[in-house]
Amino acid sequence: MENKLNHFDEKGNAVMVDVSEKNVTRRTALAVGKICVCQEIIEAVTAGTVKKGDVLGVARVAGIMGVKRTSDLIPMCHPLPILKCSVDFQIHPEAGEICAFCEVKTEGKTGVEMEALTGVQVALLTIYDMCKAIDKRMVITDVHLVNKTGGKSGTFRFEQEAWEK
Repeated sequence: MENKLNHFDEKGNAVMVDVSEKNVTRRTALAVGKICVCQEIIEAVTAGTVKKGDVLGVARVAGIMGVKRTSDLIPMCHPLPILKCSVDFQIHPEAGEICAFCEVKTEGKTGVEMEALTGVQVALLTIYDMCKAIDKRMVITDVHLVNKTGGKSGTFRFEQEAWEK
């Protein structure tokens, strides 16, 4: 299998990929992740009684801020104009989990996968921060890219069956 890593020069030094010759295309990415929490946290988040405030509202804003700051956090990421960003949540009380979804859109020469993944992580970390006084035994898990469109590599869709092989 050919080495597809292109963040290194001929001497093995880390470099930012040169995207100057690439075409501008519409690019999207959707990432997801979850935080496993106790029933007390599910109830407090749902009822809006967490002492630090509106957990999901603050986590949504934090996720969007994380998307906008991704290139400041990940050394080889290019700064991108974000044309759309949404962070949404689903609460699954029976499973004791809160799922976060982050969708990002841009028109550019490189994709927004890292931005979507960062948005999910920051949103989930914010939930942890706001709820840790209730219970610190939360687990952030299953963060992954669900799909992406645009660019030279085209469309990607995460397929659970392929992952499990």
